[in-house]
Amino acid sequence: MKKQGLSVKNVVAIGIGSAIYVILARFTSIPTPIPNTNIELVFPFLALFAAIYGAKVGFAVGFIGHTLSDFIMYGQTWWSWVLATGVLGLIIGLACKKLDLKNGIFGIKQILLFNITQIIANIIAWIIVAPIGDIIIYSEPVNNVFVQGISATLSNGITILIVGTLLLKAYAGTKIKKGSLRKED
Repeated sequence: MKKQGLSVKNVVAIGIGSAIYVILARFTSIPTPIPNTNIELVFPFLALFAAIYGAKVGFAVGFIGHTLSDFIMYGQTWWSWVLATGVLGLIIGLACKKLDLKNGIFGIKQILLFNITQIIANIIAWIIVAPIGDIIIYSEPVNNVFVQGISATLSNGITILIVGTLLLKAYAGTKIKKGSLRKED
């Protein structure tokens, strides 16, 4: 029977990923005209970690990283958006099991799969989870939270599409393609 817990490698990835998340959230956030909504370059990084290490690590890095960055930057944590970030990492990690990154494969088919997945994950995270959480937990006005959610979906989807795709392409390029090594006679 296979053990379902986290490997040491995954625990280390969560720790390092969460720390990098906090640093990127702190120093690469670009304000938008929509209140409390920024263009975040941390999300392509989250997508990279989720694609490489899977759903558990994707969820944990998103959840822990967002929790810590909110607390450090604002002195409080906005739990509905923390949960949405974890969900984003979870969905991307689940779907990216179909990618063959460890064997250096990230062509057009994989790029399309990755980007269709991340767009769906962004819609679920920012147009469903975050706004509903804002309404239930914080009694936020309905139209405000959905405007923020749509803005976050668009900006995160675009940054992951561009920067996330480039990161995954670069990562796959560092891996040896399956069958590319041959034994010399």
